[in-house]
Amino acid sequence: MLASSIPLSLLLLLLPPPSCPADAVPTSDPSVRWVELSGAALSHLVLDPGAGRLYVGGVDHLYQLTADLEVMSHVKTGPHLDSPDCLPPIVPQDCPSATPTHNHNKLLLMEPAQGAGPGSLIVCGSLYQGICDKRSLSNISQLIYQTSNPVDTQYVAANDPRVSTVAVVITTENKQEGGGAGGVLRLMLVGRGYTSKGPGDIPPITTRRLSPVVSPRRAFSQEEELGKLVVGSYSEYNNHFVKAVAHGNHVYFLFSRRDVWHKKEYRTYASQLCTSDRSFYSYVEVPLLCGNGYNLAQGAWLGNRSGEPALFVVMATGQASTPVATGRSALCVYGMAELDAMLRRAQELCYTEGGRGSSGQEEAYIEYAVSSKCLKLPQDSLSEYPCGGEHTPNPIASAVPLPAITTFTSTTQLTAVTTATEAGHTIAFLGDREGRLHKVLVRSDGSGDLYGSVLVDSGSAVSADLLLDDSQQHVYVLTNSRLSKVPVSSCERQTDCQSCLAVRDPYCGWCVLEGRCSRKHQCQRHMQPNHWLWSFEPTNQCVTVQSLQPANQSKDEQTQVTLSVVQLPDLTEAESLSCVFGLLPPQPAIVTGTSITCQSPAPELLPPMLTGSDHMILPVSLMFGHVTVTTGDMTFYDCGAVSQLNQSSQCLACVSSVWGCNWCPLDQLCTHNHSCPNQHIILNQRQESPGPTSCPLVFALQSSALVPLGLSTTVVLRGRNLDVYTDEAQYLCVVEIEGVQFNLTAAVEKTHGNTHTFTCSPHQFQYAVSQLQYSTAVYLRRGERRIDTLPGLQLQLYDCSAGQSDCSQCRAVPEEYGCVWCSGSCVYNQSCTSVPADTCPPPQITQVLPVSGPLEGGVLVTITGSNLGMKYQDVMGGVTVAGVQCLPRAEGYQISTRVVCELQSSGKQREGPVLVAVGTTPPGRSTQMFTYQDPQLLDLVPDKGPVSGGTRLTIRGRQLLTGQKSDLSAFLGPQPCYIVEEVTDTQLVCQTGSSNQTGGVTLRVLFGKAERTVPNVTFRYLDDPVITDAMPAESFYAGGRVVMVTGRNLGVVQQPIISVWVEPVVVQRVKRRRRLALLTAKQQLVFNSTMTTVSERCSVLSSSQMSCPTPAVTPEVKVKGVWFQLDNVRVHYETIKGKSFTYYPNPEFFPLNREAPDAPYRFKPGGVIAVEGQHLTRAISRQEVTARLGDRECEVKTLDNTHLYCEPPEIQPLSVDDSSELPCLKVFMGNLKVDLGLVQYDSDSLSVVPLAAQISLGAGAAVIILSVLVVILMYRRKSKQALRDYKKVLLQLETLEINVGDQCRKEFTDLMTEMMDLSSDVGGPGLPLLDYRTYAERVFFPGQQVAPLSRQLDLPESRRQTVEQGLQQLNNLLNNKLFLTRFIHTLEAQQGFSQRDRGYVASLLTMALHDKLEYFTEVMKSLLQDLVQQYVAKNPKLMLRRTETVVEKMLTNWMSICLYSFLKEVAGEPLYMLYRAIKYQVDKGPVDSVTGKAKRTLNDSHLLREDVDYCAMTLTVLVKNGVEVQPCPVKVLDTDTITQVKDKILDQVYRGAPFSQRPAADSLDLEWRSGQAGHLTLSDDDVTAVVQGRWKRVNTLQHYKVPDGATVALIPRSQSSGGVGVNQVFQTGEKTPMLEGEEEEGLRLWHLVKSSEDPEIPKHRKSSMRERERAKAIPEIYLTRLLSMKGTLQKFVDDVFVAILSTKRPPPIAVRFFFDFLDDMAEKHGIDDPETVHIWKTNSLPLRFWVNILKNPQFVLDVQVSDSIDAVLSVIAQTFIDSCTTSEHKVGRDSPVNKLLYAREIPRYKQLVERYYSDIHSAASGCYQEMNSTLTELSGSFASEMNSLVALHELYKYINKYYDQIIMSLEEDSSGQKMQLAYRLQQVAALVENKVTDL
Repeated sequence: MLASSIPLSLLLLLLPPPSCPADAVPTSDPSVRWVELSGAALSHLVLDPGAGRLYVGGVDHLYQLTADLEVMSHVKTGPHLDSPDCLPPIVPQDCPSATPTHNHNKLLLMEPAQGAGPGSLIVCGSLYQGICDKRSLSNISQLIYQTSNPVDTQYVAANDPRVSTVAVVITTENKQEGGGAGGVLRLMLVGRGYTSKGPGDIPPITTRRLSPVVSPRRAFSQEEELGKLVVGSYSEYNNHFVKAVAHGNHVYFLFSRRDVWHKKEYRTYASQLCTSDRSFYSYVEVPLLCGNGYNLAQGAWLGNRSGEPALFVVMATGQASTPVATGRSALCVYGMAELDAMLRRAQELCYTEGGRGSSGQEEAYIEYAVSSKCLKLPQDSLSEYPCGGEHTPNPIASAVPLPAITTFTSTTQLTAVTTATEAGHTIAFLGDREGRLHKVLVRSDGSGDLYGSVLVDSGSAVSADLLLDDSQQHVYVLTNSRLSKVPVSSCERQTDCQSCLAVRDPYCGWCVLEGRCSRKHQCQRHMQPNHWLWSFEPTNQCVTVQSLQPANQSKDEQTQVTLSVVQLPDLTEAESLSCVFGLLPPQPAIVTGTSITCQSPAPELLPPMLTGSDHMILPVSLMFGHVTVTTGDMTFYDCGAVSQLNQSSQCLACVSSVWGCNWCPLDQLCTHNHSCPNQHIILNQRQESPGPTSCPLVFALQSSALVPLGLSTTVVLRGRNLDVYTDEAQYLCVVEIEGVQFNLTAAVEKTHGNTHTFTCSPHQFQYAVSQLQYSTAVYLRRGERRIDTLPGLQLQLYDCSAGQSDCSQCRAVPEEYGCVWCSGSCVYNQSCTSVPADTCPPPQITQVLPVSGPLEGGVLVTITGSNLGMKYQDVMGGVTVAGVQCLPRAEGYQISTRVVCELQSSGKQREGPVLVAVGTTPPGRSTQMFTYQDPQLLDLVPDKGPVSGGTRLTIRGRQLLTGQKSDLSAFLGPQPCYIVEEVTDTQLVCQTGSSNQTGGVTLRVLFGKAERTVPNVTFRYLDDPVITDAMPAESFYAGGRVVMVTGRNLGVVQQPIISVWVEPVVVQRVKRRRRLALLTAKQQLVFNSTMTTVSERCSVLSSSQMSCPTPAVTPEVKVKGVWFQLDNVRVHYETIKGKSFTYYPNPEFFPLNREAPDAPYRFKPGGVIAVEGQHLTRAISRQEVTARLGDRECEVKTLDNTHLYCEPPEIQPLSVDDSSELPCLKVFMGNLKVDLGLVQYDSDSLSVVPLAAQISLGAGAAVIILSVLVVILMYRRKSKQALRDYKKVLLQLETLEINVGDQCRKEFTDLMTEMMDLSSDVGGPGLPLLDYRTYAERVFFPGQQVAPLSRQLDLPESRRQTVEQGLQQLNNLLNNKLFLTRFIHTLEAQQGFSQRDRGYVASLLTMALHDKLEYFTEVMKSLLQDLVQQYVAKNPKLMLRRTETVVEKMLTNWMSICLYSFLKEVAGEPLYMLYRAIKYQVDKGPVDSVTGKAKRTLNDSHLLREDVDYCAMTLTVLVKNGVEVQPCPVKVLDTDTITQVKDKILDQVYRGAPFSQRPAADSLDLEWRSGQAGHLTLSDDDVTAVVQGRWKRVNTLQHYKVPDGATVALIPRSQSSGGVGVNQVFQTGEKTPMLEGEEEEGLRLWHLVKSSEDPEIPKHRKSSMRERERAKAIPEIYLTRLLSMKGTLQKFVDDVFVAILSTKRPPPIAVRFFFDFLDDMAEKHGIDDPETVHIWKTNSLPLRFWVNILKNPQFVLDVQVSDSIDAVLSVIAQTFIDSCTTSEHKVGRDSPVNKLLYAREIPRYKQLVERYYSDIHSAASGCYQEMNSTLTELSGSFASEMNSLVALHELYKYINKYYDQIIMSLEEDSSGQKMQLAYRLQQVAALVENKVTDL
């Protein structure tokens, strides 16, 4: 919301002032206008139909706009000081919870004008308990009515923004007031949901007065006589109202709620009420069914379907038994007639048939938990009392739902609906959650067609108020922050008939004679056929021209054109059509039936023809006035252009043309006419005339077409049909060479058959040609006329010397050319002056390729040279290569210059020249030598690869360069292996292709046709590699992080690569801009071409594993994808586990010395170096990080998001950098290397002193320091010297503190290392949670040996049935709230009813009512209300402090039930981690098994203060695993007792197992095995035990002198060796130490220290007072151990507290519900002291539940809590308690040590608690509904675990004990008497124990 984040003053500045309205902005769809308004989310929209004004209500804002979305008026309605808990007017002193609160508009509706008075706008908000105003319709800033001091009857709307409110204004007769008839009463019926705050007694439906308002009446008040819907339980009947409408004489409400009586599922209901019914007698409701599971109404509209009124409802599917809607939604339509009939039937059945239908099934019943019931009144009751009466039952509900099929379904949640009727069709407009408006045509059968969607406001839900304007032309759509005006259709945007029909919009149709796409009523003649063609009718087609007669005509004539038209609309007598040709003026058209006749245009009007074309096509449009009805095409041709375009054969072209042109030979004219100016005409062939054969034509050459250049030649032509020419003109022969014409005179000779011969005068043609011949045109001319030449008639000019460079080429020229080889050149034979050569010189060879070939031959050898024959046959048989015949190939032969021959087999290796012999001349010999070679393949690597291929094979051999590279090919079986590199004589590389099967194949290499294989080697195709996992899934930009890839067949991959596909961010920006311009996805794909990849080679570790370092990418790019390229197999990362690979920015490290980065960091040896940074663990784990200090490793101990702790060597390492002597700390993460600065060890280091000496020195020093301190304190006043000494001591103490800190860090590092291993166990099934039954047993009945849950009913069989029947009746009694509360109060009033009994009874009740937790909760709430009542009178702060009453224990149990799943899912894991961390830390130091004191603890009373020498050691334990025995190392201490050792071994061996599944330590013996036969059983007590005086020491490993590394085994204890069972395990899993009381033979046991309180020490042995003081003071030095332990455990304590008190995830529903309840109680009793409520909350949840769990993790977890662990947990629990108190936490010298220990943390924890409480308080209430469904679920889940009969039997014992008092109490109560509760209890007693009563 805008207002919530901006100060009010600033907000006013941001709003447009009313004087300058916000401009309506058109969206990308130009037809949609919108205006942006403040007050999101806008919720209501109202249209004033007459004035066209719009009113919009939102948060804190109201608007009045014009129909064109211009703001006319704007009012601010909030925020104001308010609280839902207070009643208006708000006075801050009286209402401390009041805060500035937003005013959400809840109702906005019009009260129409009445008589002369103007109407008003009713506005109700969420402030001030939902009061309403009336405002002027003409200007909303004018108030007509407002109350400043509303009374409680004027609270109308829900005060919670999320609870719905609907209303409808009705007008009815005023019967009661005014006396006279004719009075009109204006009322408003309001439906609203239940709100948990504010007045809780407002019914779901109420009637409010609008007018007349005569004092004492008030507007909007809910008066008794106006009626309301009476409800038994407001929270049960929490109706979510969607719509209220008035129809006929009734008002209808549409709402959804939980079906209280039947399936407990959420349903939608429609209810009906007579408008005149002021008493709600006529109220009846029916459930609505919509399709398959659409159960929650979201929006509704009363409209028409096929002329009948109907209710259109959009419904959504609820999320699994909750009122939360999902995206699945649908539109359902309910006819009002069917709805009324259904409601009437329910009413009739309830009036006359007792609610039962004909089959006897219950079809109607009384709803809303009121005391009425269905009756059997006379049959005519309904017709007599259609609106009910005082005697009729109400409110009625139909059990039979009204079903409807879905008209339209959507996967996006639909939120709004409105409808329109267009030309008799119903159209629904639906709004959805994403801001779209869908248009659906609703058919009369209920089905629907979606025909369009408009995106109105992307991503913003459409409000349920969707309205059409007065003209029904636009829909007003209200979304989150804008109001849009969307046209219902875009017909007018379609400009032609085809596009109009193509839109398939029911609003649109083509209005033929108006030439526009329009709505039906806008087309004047829409009633007549063919005038309006509906777009939505698939069979409709536009008016079309089927044919034109004539379809083509000459442009030089004018004719009648007839058009044949389909679907022509009828015209009146006076109207006419016209034809328009192209852009010419219209011509009148004559219509006869479907034919239309027009005159074609005059030739001179036609547009000119395009150059190069002989015709043009003109559109012929049929026009009605200015409107084009339809269009056809007509062709106009030009015969003149036909002949123009064909100069060489004009006559042929003319008479052969498609246009029907004729040829006038004498006029050289092509014409459309059938006559010529000069008589003679040749007609077109289409007119069945000879046509082309009549054309005058030169049809042949009589002389040779070959004409040698440079020689005088005579050309003779033959012609026909030339007799038509009778004039005297001369004939000329014309030869055209490259544009130059040679005119030769022609002598004519007539020959037979109408032909002539033309002899052209001789001519010597000269022309420079590069090739042998050149074609040229020749034709005949007579005067100016050109005679046609047959197409293709040409002369061939040629020159022998062009291109014939040698004798063979010259002689190879065909004979008809007459070329001869004469004196070294090629000439025409008549030009040769000497004797031409008969034979040619011998062949010459210039090159042979290749110069080697295989012995088998088969390769092609190319020989180039000259005089290599005149034709292929010349060289046949004449070619030898190294003495072996080589067969020439015809296709490769080129005359004289090239021979290609196929090499033949030689049988052996040989060498020689190439010879070519032609005829009898000496053969030509090559200078190059050709070698026959025998190539060999020697070996092949690798010999296996994946079937997808991609493996590069290296083949080694000899003489591999045999033949040409093109002759070389390799195959694996049938599949090719592609040669990829340059081949050398000894090596060839090829890449395998894919194969369709696995298995071995032979590698073949072909040299031409010669095949070679590698002897005895096959290549194996193996299954493709498969990747099953690749972890981790993230890296940082620097890369180098190792991704471990697991899978199958990875070993076959030759080149595994990890690739990252990146795209520059610049491209991203371009994309974003494009996206803003609404580009389609296709256009965006263009950018992919700029994408590049970065890759890294992976290392295959085994066939199932490989490691891939992530490639480095620069931060300027965006990672688009990651994949593994395994040869030819590509595996995208997403496909492996369905999640994508992420790159993060690099981790950031800060220099060690942040203040002075150049100065060295001072380091004290023995500690750890803490490196700070950011995001250190975001894409890396501790194991992957290494740190080096100089030339040595700095061992990384811990890594978290902001710190890295590493332990450097004891002695300062050497520098590896020449520039400095000091070592530098470097951290390596993948490719990332960070230099953190120089490190300098402190020189006064004690590292040379052994650790033990250091400890004793430290201890000694500390003793001295404290002694000095005591002295100084005693003599401080006497001397100034003392002050100086004191400062010295402080300095020494500081040093001590630093040492503790260092120790702490080291301990923490060790613990983190251990816990990281542990967290991997816990993540899976490793969390040993107790099952629900055991958990409940331990919480309900703590410390009991056999809890009632585990027991069975112990009864003789003869009585079992009777007793069980009695107990069942007792169960029924307990389900009576009155009985149960009286029973509890009676028991609590008894003297003998102890506190233990109270807890026991509460737990038994919890068991008995576990299957009815909702009821249990109700009872608990009412008992708690009684308890509050008691305490408010006394001291409210003490409430719930202890468990003194039954209800307090009930509350404990209730919390335990409700929070079990929270423990399981959230808090269990951190609690277990804390337990394990404590156990690990405690076990690392000595623990006294007798006193339970430990060296490592948080509890100073459990601190082992003495300094015990101990030594850590590792035992090798033999563990039997199935058949084999495996050694397992276990860490123990030499001071551990044997039982402690056994426990530690069991801890290690059964590490993942729950405690209850382990063997008990007492059932096993520890055996020390040494050498072959040395087996010694060790025990805590045996004959070797050391006894001194009265003290006997428990045996330890030290006692038995067991060495480090010794081998031991746990073996089952034999019955005979009955060693002392010192330890006892209780049922709860608690373990207590050996107690001193367990004496034997008068001896006292001790382990590490002797118990100090010994009263029997003789007086003379007792030391003086001072000595005892000193002895007490010295052990205080060991308190630093508490600090060390605290620091080590801090993280785990934090984790538990945060898990319990974090509101990041929603707190458990039970906590929210109960805290709400406490808030309500406080409010109800006027307790406004926040501390009191804080204490109540603390007592009900943290102290009642969490402290119990913290102290006793064994209630939740299957673990053993020893005394030493328990001591630590007690301190943590106490800290938790301190954190929850409100009192100031002051710490002084005398404060307990554990309080001092957590003094700094407690304020932080307090903030956590306060935030937790306030977050829950500020989160909106109303979780009752959710709580109930949760309780129902819990009842079902765990009820079977409870043994309710045993619980009832145990309860009965208490009834029996106080029987008379209970009976008396029940009989005193009047309601109890009515219900006969005492009598029913007596019946129970009679059954359960045969008690004779006065029945």
